[in-house]
Amino acid sequence: MQDTLAFRLTGAYRERDGYYTLVNGAGQEIGESNAQDQFLVRGQVGWETESGISGRIIADYSESNAPFGAALEVLRSPLEPLGAFAAVGLGARGGMAAPDVATFPGDSTGLDNAVDNRIATVNFEPITQVENWGITGEIEIPLGSAADLIYIGSYREFDSFEAYDSDFSGLDVFNVTGNTTAIETMTHELRIQGDAWGGRLSWLIGGYYSDEDITQAASFQLGTQYDNLVGALFGGAAGPAPLQLFSGGVNPAGTTNTNLYSQSSTSWSVFTHNTLELAPGLDFTLGLRWSDESKDGAFAQGNNNNQICPAILASIGAGRVPGPLVTPVFGTGCFAFTAPADLPAAAVFPLPRTFADTFEDDELIYTVKLAYEFAAPINVYASFTHGYKSGGFNLDSTAAAGGADPRFLSEEVDAYEIGMKARLLDRAVTLNVAAFREEFSNFQVLEFTGAQFTTFNVPKANTQGLEIESTIRPSDELTFNLGLTYTDASYPNDCNGTQTAPNVLALCGNSLTNAPEFVGIVGALYEREVGNSLRFFLTGQVRMESDRRTSTQAVDPANLAARIPVPFDQQDGNIKVNLRAGLGDIDKAWTVEAFVNNLTNEITRGVTFNTVLRSGSRSAFIQEPRSYGITVRGEF
Repeated sequence: MQDTLAFRLTGAYRERDGYYTLVNGAGQEIGESNAQDQFLVRGQVGWETESGISGRIIADYSESNAPFGAALEVLRSPLEPLGAFAAVGLGARGGMAAPDVATFPGDSTGLDNAVDNRIATVNFEPITQVENWGITGEIEIPLGSAADLIYIGSYREFDSFEAYDSDFSGLDVFNVTGNTTAIETMTHELRIQGDAWGGRLSWLIGGYYSDEDITQAASFQLGTQYDNLVGALFGGAAGPAPLQLFSGGVNPAGTTNTNLYSQSSTSWSVFTHNTLELAPGLDFTLGLRWSDESKDGAFAQGNNNNQICPAILASIGAGRVPGPLVTPVFGTGCFAFTAPADLPAAAVFPLPRTFADTFEDDELIYTVKLAYEFAAPINVYASFTHGYKSGGFNLDSTAAAGGADPRFLSEEVDAYEIGMKARLLDRAVTLNVAAFREEFSNFQVLEFTGAQFTTFNVPKANTQGLEIESTIRPSDELTFNLGLTYTDASYPNDCNGTQTAPNVLALCGNSLTNAPEFVGIVGALYEREVGNSLRFFLTGQVRMESDRRTSTQAVDPANLAARIPVPFDQQDGNIKVNLRAGLGDIDKAWTVEAFVNNLTNEITRGVTFNTVLRSGSRSAFIQEPRSYGITVRGEF
């Protein structure tokens, strides 16, 4: 069986310290967050018969224990200096214990100190556990000398469990006590590809089918200090336990609820991709894909022991809640993630409603490209692509509140690109230049509100820019890589179309989130043999980016007339440096590498958001600080 059967087994293990220090409300260190402890095993068997039939089977399994669920408070709540937290017995800072925080929206020093300290306040250490496995099979059968039949099938399972302090403070207020997610995915792809007309035509036709099931059970609990925090939100005017006051003595502490979400989706498509040589050096490419999507989404509830919400609704109905307080008392007494679904009052109030609905859509996706290659060789091209990203469901208890549609629409994009690819000086230099424009309709925006992620559509969004990439090889031992991208990514002033939703109107005229105008990368690789048996390399990369937004909303949707920028949306431009050096066997039997990422320890924010249940406060998820370590590789 020599030369017809091959087997490969790969294993990897990674461990890294967390980069958030976690403290409780008293300032005592209780753990860390965003650590990594994970392993992966992958096996692969490949074969080829004398008749030319080849195939392979790949199986993998991985586990990860990477606690995630902490955020830094970067702007304190204005309730702190007013003494609202102290007035209800929650201490001067209301459960926050990080040593630094911005005290007002323009306090950049406080912001920088809070981010640099990387100290997050929680009342327990988060848990995140993930198990992931799958198997993929591929077989290729020659159909004569000019075509091949290829089948690829796969099956995957993903299971996760997480628990974390969802109010991001040292108070016992609102906790995710268990969030389990299971995803099963099966895919099949069959295609025939080959050449015709003496190699002038490269053609491909095929079909694709996928089936995916998602189930999620999210368990929430209101803590012992929830009512006290509500009292602080009311400025202390209603006492330290306003919900008990207005509900006739019902204590919200210990309220639990499990929200059950599911989505089953099927997708199929037929496609073709063909490149025809019209003349020497002149190629025309046409690709077509018809895609059909169907998704069934549902929300139900189980194990809900909520008594505070019905009691609050009864008090409001009986007129026992003063008019100016009806909205805040309802909003906190019937907190969306723990409120019972399908109460009779849901016809009047925006209470959770269960749903079981279907999303269906289909689209013709296509691309055309004309390319010409000069003798240098220099290739110039122009292309147009109509793309598509399927819509679906917001799997969330608030998705259908007030009769809202829990679905979001499919996103479409028309993309234009012209460019040049050149290989110069006997291929010692490569230079790629591309200008692009993308016009999105029903652009899908994923927003983190502080308590959950939700997706909504914006009718219009555009990106356009210029990208330059180059590789320079002055010698066999030294390689330089350079890249510069200019991008203008924004919502036009009329981005809302006919929509009137405040969260859409607030985006018009602003740039997209985490879309810097300039990104530049400079890298170098030096490698050489040491003696006759060793290989040494040193590589480095410098990445520069300009200012970018980190919040979904640039202005407060609740006050559109004022157009006041949300605090600390902007992340300043920054430069990050990565280095790696290694020494190993010349045949790569073994390698030992030392690395440092983010050498200068530039701490930057990835997402900035309104802290849940903490009026006026802002929190942030930060990106990785400086990290260093050792990598050992071996082949047997």
